[in-house]
Amino acid sequence: MPATAPAPARAAVFHPLTVAAVDRLCEDAVAITFAVPRELRDVYAFRAGQSLTLRRVVDGREHRRTYSICAPAGAAPRIGVREIPGGLFSSWLVHDVTPGTRIEVGPPTGSWRADPAAGERHLCIAAGSGITPLLSVASTVLAHPSAQVSLVYGNRTSRTVMFAEELGDLKNRYGPRLQLVHVLSREPRDAELFSGRLDRDRLHRLLTGLVPAEVFDHVWLCGPFPMVEDARAVLAELGVPPGRVHVELFYVDAPPPEPRRTAGTPSGATTELTTILDGLRTASTVSRETTILEGAQATRADLPFACKGGVCGTCRAVVREGETDMRRNHALEPSEVAAGFVLTCQTFPVGDRVTVDYDA
Repeated sequence: MPATAPAPARAAVFHPLTVAAVDRLCEDAVAITFAVPRELRDVYAFRAGQSLTLRRVVDGREHRRTYSICAPAGAAPRIGVREIPGGLFSSWLVHDVTPGTRIEVGPPTGSWRADPAAGERHLCIAAGSGITPLLSVASTVLAHPSAQVSLVYGNRTSRTVMFAEELGDLKNRYGPRLQLVHVLSREPRDAELFSGRLDRDRLHRLLTGLVPAEVFDHVWLCGPFPMVEDARAVLAELGVPPGRVHVELFYVDAPPPEPRRTAGTPSGATTELTTILDGLRTASTVSRETTILEGAQATRADLPFACKGGVCGTCRAVVREGETDMRRNHALEPSEVAAGFVLTCQTFPVGDRVTVDYDA
């Protein structure tokens, strides 16, 4: 990742954007492009690998979902959506949204920062809808004449491959600078290596033979939790430094671990919590049995959040004072954690006083 620090969180300001296009990718997936008014173009300028949070009110209740941007940096914001059976948001986006629909959209978020000016070598590993941010990364960095990308993409069958035509177009445009490897778990391929799940064994064979991992400057992973964890393990075995590996999940199978509590902490204990956002400091008394995000929301409705599951990273903040307990993290890089950042949706206050800064 480039040395540029991730952009600080901003207050949860949503703007109604008009859907400019809806492109059918396969039976259960679409790409949605938003038209951004001239006066909001700076607000919605994004970097490769970032995401958009969408907001929708159903039966008087607010719902938010985060979707990765699939367009190259500099283009109109475009997201890829795969339907989750029974999904309140995804089913609506895939089946009901049409050009002209107005959707409340927050500004781009996310700590991924693929640098298009560096001309580096990138390894991208995706499964299913995990291709969405990697398509943005690949199409952005390949604009540099020296950049190279190897993309390993796992799916069930050829009919479920999202962005198949666009990936083919990229391959035609950039030729040998883009290596594209499709692996299908439920459809036979000519070579056994390309038939099956992207599990630890197959990833090891791919990353030691076909696409040697050690030659890449950056590795980008996006997909379900088991695949990402297997890929991380293989990369560690191969000696790839953790700082080169960047991870994003689109869901997590494992339940959150139980919060770690200091022995003897009374259940009714409270903390004086101070939050900083957009330069404004707000203090409140919160329970230590409540996450920092939920506790602070009682007095601040503008705090940024989306998934509340420790996956998207929208609620990222740095702890300026006090002790905290982060129970789950699938969004922050190790360097961010070392610098004091937490996911406030998964972090509990421990000490008498805690200050978290969303502007960091």
